[in-house]
Amino acid sequence: MVAYGLGDAGTGLAASQLGFYLFAFFTSAAGLPAFAAGSLLMVIKIWDAINDPLIGWLSDNTKSKWGPRIPWMIGGSVPLGISLAAIWWVPSGGTPEKIVYYLAVTILLMTAYTSVNLPFAALATEITEETSIRTRLNAARFTGSILASLSGLVVAAWLLSSGNNGFVQMGRITGVIATIATLTSCWGLAPFAKKARGPKINAEPINRQLKRIFNNSRFLKIIGLYLMLWCSLQLMQTVSLIYLEEVINVPNQISKWIPIPFQVCALIGLQYWSFFSNRHGRLKALFKGVLIWIIACLVLTILPPLKTGIITNGLFTFNNLESFKLAVLLIIIMLLGFGASTAYLIPWSLLPDAIDADPDKPAGIYTAWMVLVQKIGIGLSVQLLGLLLSFAGYKSSSNCIDLVNCSEQSAIALSTIRICMGLIPSLLIALGLFIMKNWVGIKPNYLSETP
Repeated sequence: MVAYGLGDAGTGLAASQLGFYLFAFFTSAAGLPAFAAGSLLMVIKIWDAINDPLIGWLSDNTKSKWGPRIPWMIGGSVPLGISLAAIWWVPSGGTPEKIVYYLAVTILLMTAYTSVNLPFAALATEITEETSIRTRLNAARFTGSILASLSGLVVAAWLLSSGNNGFVQMGRITGVIATIATLTSCWGLAPFAKKARGPKINAEPINRQLKRIFNNSRFLKIIGLYLMLWCSLQLMQTVSLIYLEEVINVPNQISKWIPIPFQVCALIGLQYWSFFSNRHGRLKALFKGVLIWIIACLVLTILPPLKTGIITNGLFTFNNLESFKLAVLLIIIMLLGFGASTAYLIPWSLLPDAIDADPDKPAGIYTAWMVLVQKIGIGLSVQLLGLLLSFAGYKSSSNCIDLVNCSEQSAIALSTIRICMGLIPSLLIALGLFIMKNWVGIKPNYLSETP
């Protein structure tokens, strides 16, 4: 459990920092227009999605004394650390030169990320066939991920107060942690990976994979739910810093720390929903968790802003209206993290059900397509955000860490940010719940049956 929890620590830390800070870094430090930043992130995720099925298939067909998964994790660990350090550096030149640089670095980053994360995720299904242990493994996985994310967000909040160079320092620390955590996980998991259930070795073409996927009705529902939940979560993460500083007027000294209570409550929620799902069922945990998530989203859509220019120390006296607004904001952010933790746990705990329904049990293929959909959702979310902000007239800038004092945004741009933070995510979450309707009693069609 400890080794499996460490396996997602490096990649979870990377995903958290990229999710919360990369879009804001592109628009406020690198000076890229919102549309260019969103398009760049979407192209990155498209490449990331393309390499998922390939690496999943290669992982299934890898032979070693440690099994098929561990060699990929070891091979991707060092490139992951190097590229995580390089992504937060601003090269010289104009927008075209910066886009070329960031494309090259992120292609390396996402290839290494997939080489570590995808084989690692497949191990949860192969190490054991017990549903309760699989759920505990996924809980351990995301516990490690969120704890690492918390550490990374604390480091980020502390370093970013020193200016743009804080991004470079943050990247170096993140890269070292990601590499060490991954290699430590490989060392701990190797004895279990040797004895794990291996996939059937066959060179399955893409059309055969698609037929397998579309004939598995359980997997289609899981993947639809996962897409909706991760589109919502990624959209909120990407716009969160802009929402806090430019819409709610939270001072820079406070806003950089607010993702931390979100992650703390996500960690608490992960443990709670893991316990709840083992006692009452995963679907009940899903519906209760996302209901809290939706309510928090809708409140964030209408939350009134703080007064501009307010003194930071005065917000913590809690004896005036502005202090009350900040307290409400923090409570909603914590509820958001508690409810949104179901997006981490429940889809992945349901995935083994779909894999077991397939007689061949190709965990690598199903895990690859699961991660592929997650990354497509992330790409669509950031592209949607970039398009909406561009159409609303959002103004980008360079060398601007304190977004409150960068440039005044129009009322349309501020309203668009609110919609992206609350209304659109709540609608996507509701659609995910609708997809899971009539989950009980589904019988997948196998490849041997006529569709």
